[in-house]
Amino acid sequence: MLSPQLAEPIQRALASGSPAESLRTALGVVVRRFGADMGMVHWLNAADGHLELVATTDGIPEPVLAASRRIPVGKGIAGATAQSGKPVSICNLQTDASGVARPGAKATGAQGALCVPIFLGDRLVGTLGVGVRGERSFSEAETEELLAVGRELAAPLGRAHA
Repeated sequence: MLSPQLAEPIQRALASGSPAESLRTALGVVVRRFGADMGMVHWLNAADGHLELVATTDGIPEPVLAASRRIPVGKGIAGATAQSGKPVSICNLQTDASGVARPGAKATGAQGALCVPIFLGDRLVGTLGVGVRGERSFSEAETEELLAVGRELAAPLGRAHA
């Protein structure tokens, strides 16, 4: 369930501008709410099995953006999230040895990261991720709230790619 302090600003953001602009504005709201330093929204192109970058916050280095524009499902944090349909949380990207955190993610300078799937009904349509500079473990309540935000973003994400 979306918290009241997040629901209203997200709804206002999604009601403003084009679908792509409204997703970027909503992402900014989410990043502030989670005390994060950066965020990304990807749309799943089911036809070719890739995630495509739709919205991002400022401050992400260009090489990272270049690597994030098109991600194969199963690769990196967003790709692993899309493949499993489950949240992926990493306390410290810089020291992660699981192989999920790719060099591009490490290049952001972020340490803590949380990425959740975006579902429209029961169909995966994308991913939503936030990152923080500094180690951080996201709580179950934060994960549930980010999943709820994803459900709010699902329809606008679909409209951005209609």
